[in-house]
Amino acid sequence: MNTTTTAPRPATMRGVRLPGDSTAALDTLPVPEPGPGQVLLRVGASGICGSDIGFIYHEHKTHRGIDGPAYRGVVAGHEPSGTVVQAGPGCRRFEAGDRVIVYHIAGCGRCDNCRRGYMISCTDASRAAYGWQRDGGHAEYLLADESTCVELPDELSHVDGALIACGFGTAYEGLRRIGVNGDGDLLVVGLGPVGLAAGMVGRGMGAARVIGVEPSQRRREWAAGLDVFDTVAAPEEADDAVGAATGGRGAATAIDCSGSRPGRALALEHAAEWGRVSLVGEGGVLETEVSDTLLHKQLTLHASWVTSLPTMAELARNLVRWGLAPERVVSDRFDLADADAAYRLAAGESRGKVVLTSGDGQ
Repeated sequence: MNTTTTAPRPATMRGVRLPGDSTAALDTLPVPEPGPGQVLLRVGASGICGSDIGFIYHEHKTHRGIDGPAYRGVVAGHEPSGTVVQAGPGCRRFEAGDRVIVYHIAGCGRCDNCRRGYMISCTDASRAAYGWQRDGGHAEYLLADESTCVELPDELSHVDGALIACGFGTAYEGLRRIGVNGDGDLLVVGLGPVGLAAGMVGRGMGAARVIGVEPSQRRREWAAGLDVFDTVAAPEEADDAVGAATGGRGAATAIDCSGSRPGRALALEHAAEWGRVSLVGEGGVLETEVSDTLLHKQLTLHASWVTSLPTMAELARNLVRWGLAPERVVSDRFDLADADAAYRLAAGESRGKVVLTSGDGQ
C-alpha cells in the first residue's frame, strides 16, 4: 500500500499530559508524521482509566518490570479510538478513512506473548504503552503502529471503541476465562467502569442472571439504571441478594473488578460449589479462608491482565451481534479543553465511565 492521506490537517494539535500532582495539563504540540508501518489517527474518543489515576494522575509510580516511573511525560490516555487520516509506507491493512480501536501496548512482535496477541505481557525493552511510554489518545491526533489497530465496526461509535480498548476488553477476557454462559448466574463485584462492562458483556454471553455488588450508593444507582443487572446490592446486602437470585446455591461464575481485599473475598464467598472466579481488579491483596471457601467448594480461580489483540477484535464483532453499545456505561463526556475537570471527576465520585473527546465521538 502506498502512503495515503485525506484532507490537509493542521500543523499543531491539543494534547493532555499528567504532571503527577492531581492535575491535567493541556499543551499545544506538533501533529506527527507517520513512518513505516504507522498510521496517523484523528482521535474520536479517549477513555480515562483507573490505572492512569492510580499510577500517573496523583503521583508518577513504578510497577514490576519498569525501571523508574512507568509514565514518561508523554501525551496521556491508553484507551483511544479514531479514524485513520494517513497511512505511512508499508501499511497493508488500514488506510485513510478506516475507523479503528487501538490496542494500547506496542510490543516487540517477536516474543511468544506478542505472537499470541498478548502484547500486554511482552517483557522486551522495546515494549511501550500508549499514554505511558509513548504518546497516547488524549490528543486530537495519535500516531499508532498499524499492528496495534483493530477494526471498529460501523455499528459502533468511537466512544464504544475507546471503551473496548481497555475496560471492556479486560472484562471480556476475564469472563471468557471462566466460561460465562446460560447455564448459571454471574456475580460482578465492584461496579466501576470495568464492573459495568463485565455486567453488560456477561449479559451478552448469556448469563442467566447478572448480580452486581458495589459499596458506593452513587454507583449502585447508576448501575441499576442501565438495564444490565437483575440485582444491584451493597456488600452488606450480598448474602440476601445473591441467595435470592440463585436459590441459595451461589453464583456459578463470579468476577471481582474492585481490586480490593473485601471485594475479592466477597466474590469467593458467594461463588457456588464448583464455581469459577475471575480476578481482574488491579492492586491490593487476596486473603481468604482456604478449606471451606476454596477447597470444599472445589472453586477454580483465574487471573487475567487486559486481553489479546485478536480477542479485542472478537469482542467488537460480538458486541454488534449482541446489539450492545459500550457507551451506555459512560456517565460523563468532556472536551480535551476540560481534561482537568474530567480527571477530577474520574478520580472522585463519577457514577460511570468518563471519556474525553475532540470531535463528535462518532
